Amino acid sequence: MPLPQEFHDIAARVNNWGRWGADDEIGTLNLITDEVVRAAAATVRSGRRIPLALPLRQDGVQTGMIPGRVNPLHTMTAINQEIFGPGTVATSDDAVTMGLQAATHWDGLTHVSHSGRLYNHRPADAVTAHAGATVLGIEKATPITSRGVLLDVARAHGTDLLPGGHAVTPEDLDAAEELAGTTVRAGDIVLVRTGQLRHYLAGDRQAYAFPSPGLSLRTPEWFHARDVAAVANDTLTFEIFPPEIEDLWMPVHALDLVEMGMLQGQNWNLEELAAACAEEGRYSFFLSAMAEPFVGGSGTPVAPVAVL
Repeated sequence: MPLPQEFHDIAARVNNWGRWGADDEIGTLNLITDEVVRAAAATVRSGRRIPLALPLRQDGVQTGMIPGRVNPLHTMTAINQEIFGPGTVATSDDAVTMGLQAATHWDGLTHVSHSGRLYNHRPADAVTAHAGATVLGIEKATPITSRGVLLDVARAHGTDLLPGGHAVTPEDLDAAEELAGTTVRAGDIVLVRTGQLRHYLAGDRQAYAFPSPGLSLRTPEWFHARDVAAVANDTLTFEIFPPEIEDLWMPVHALDLVEMGMLQGQNWNLEELAAACAEEGRYSFFLSAMAEPFVGGSGTPVAPVAVL
């Protein structure tokens, strides 16, 4: 279906085109300033480090629902090979074929387009078959280190796992922010926990994929109002799936990536982090989530680490 007027009205309210200049290619990552990073570093108390990435494996989260997004295929290209002659040091090498968004990842600003446009009024045909993203490629992302804030929506609802049809609303984010005991501020990276990844961790890939809770059409305005730098969650599709408005597919992607220029992440493992935050009674931390600089990439694998 054509994008409804409701979508266009929200788009007008969250649009960041031109905010950081006509040549800008990093969008809300501009909000991660040196001052923001210094303040983020001050959140480290114990030094406890919690990994947030899923293992890269052939039986990963992808089920074939998304065409071309294949789980990693790992191949050995050399096994204990004495390449400099008998008796010399032997080496083993390997290679991998995978979708850049196969597991824990960032969606780049060219991952989706709408109405023929990408972020900052760039034409959608700037993404080409041979060069990939000729503008706004994931390699343009500046270092993604900032204060992270976990908004544990599932816990705020008194559950370990939101139901598949739950659209996470601004009211849900408010409740999780109150639970966290902190205020989301400019330059933060927000991690939204639904508990959906528990299906995958229990071995049920199909239940993880569909149906899925996720962010609602109303949440981009919440992130825009707080000048959030990036958002990630623990689901395959990021936004609620199937969509909350029948036949309106991926509107949150379009609002976040195209209108706001805000990276979004999926398949983040927030379970250990949620337990640690609840145990320590604090939900903010230093977060490192650097993008692998694939030139022309529309997304990238990431191995984020939260430091408490």
